[in-house]
Amino acid sequence: MKINAFADVSLRAMMVLSAAPEGSLLTTQNIADAVGTPYNHVSKAVARLRELGVIDVERGRNGGSRINANGRRATVGGLLRSIDNRRDPAECESPNGDCPLIAECRLRVALARAREAFYRELDGVTVSELPTSRQMTPVFSTIAMLPGV
Repeated sequence: MKINAFADVSLRAMMVLSAAPEGSLLTTQNIADAVGTPYNHVSKAVARLRELGVIDVERGRNGGSRINANGRRATVGGLLRSIDNRRDPAECESPNGDCPLIAECRLRVALARAREAFYRELDGVTVSELPTSRQMTPVFSTIAMLPGV
């Protein structure tokens, strides 16, 4: 299975936030620099993660984002279900209309089951257990911060 780019950026942002020292705030620019993704993409991901209740955001000059208790418990499978909102795993809808085979298509049903099996496998993995100190040390050095892992 392949996740979409938005889900990828969101998961990487969550990994960085979960590895940050306890209580520290990271700006959206810090996160963008850490994950090597444009600010606008990370900004949208941060907004969605806030909507999902897995991060807290403080506004203002000294503001930023931090992972919260819900975020530390969040599983990769659960986040992907919430973030990856593609309705059709087979992308059966074409720009010119639906596939002529779409009615009662067994392929779409099978692919939807496979996607759920993929997510179910990731339900046993929390985002906060993914980052390692070895992995995050160079990431945090790009934003002049030490990881909390």
